[in-house]
Amino acid sequence: MLAAASAAASAAGRPIFVLNSLDATISVIDPASFAELRRIPTGKEPHHLYLTPDEKSLVVANALADSLTLLDPATGEVQRTITGIPDPYHLRFSPDMKWFVIAANRINHVDIYRWQPADVARPMKLAARVAAGRTPSHLAIDSKSSVVYASMQDSDELMAIDLATQKPRWKVPTGKLPADVFLTPDNKLLLVALTGDEYVEVYDVAQGGGQSTPRLVKRIKTGAGAHAFRGLGDGRHVFVSNRVANSISRIDMKTLEVVESYSAPGGPDCIEVLSDGKTLLVTSRWARRLT
Repeated sequence: MLAAASAAASAAGRPIFVLNSLDATISVIDPASFAELRRIPTGKEPHHLYLTPDEKSLVVANALADSLTLLDPATGEVQRTITGIPDPYHLRFSPDMKWFVIAANRINHVDIYRWQPADVARPMKLAARVAAGRTPSHLAIDSKSSVVYASMQDSDELMAIDLATQKPRWKVPTGKLPADVFLTPDNKLLLVALTGDEYVEVYDVAQGGGQSTPRLVKRIKTGAGAHAFRGLGDGRHVFVSNRVANSISRIDMKTLEVVESYSAPGGPDCIEVLSDGKTLLVTSRWARRLT
């Protein structure tokens, strides 16, 4: 059964991976038939997974096991397990793969690691532990690998951290229960999903060279429980799941308007666009299924 889950798929023909958080497993799904092929054990309570920029590993964050499970995205085979990583809830690599960042959800900090795969014994070295607001939730890193943005779910805040200095640049208040964050391809606008409301907030994070406090540009009404984003891959459109409204909205990033909405019963949570650009996968949090 699927619980709080995430889905990921990379190149065409590769398996689809779905996290079963309550079961501490990953379902491997055939992309042609959408049949479950097998389940892979993970550490306790895996919440998110992320394909490395070089697409060589799929990294699974096992929050309550304080560990990461690395999988081969082509075969689903476990490559290695890295232990001693406190509360890895959400995770992101910088595009240049120098930095690996974790939102430690339960213990209120953002951890920045240097990624050094040549060190087989310890491929991650902690560079900084940055104190955050309450319950750091989701992360986004710009295409220049210079800044990471983090939402603080229970203190209703958004912060930016400079990766070179590992120091906060700014922190601003947001609407209720900010969750996922999505940066437009030009690094100018940051979208923040408000799970405690029915809006997506849009911030101009480019003003002042990215050093200044961002300006709130717009609030886009999408649906109650706005939660997770996924870009379509065309550089213009992004999907957002509305967990309470049981819908998916497609936003035009140029006009900042909802251009289409889809019904998604069962509490849509995490979403993924397959490499064909035509198939949208949705994990249903309450119905425990993949659609």
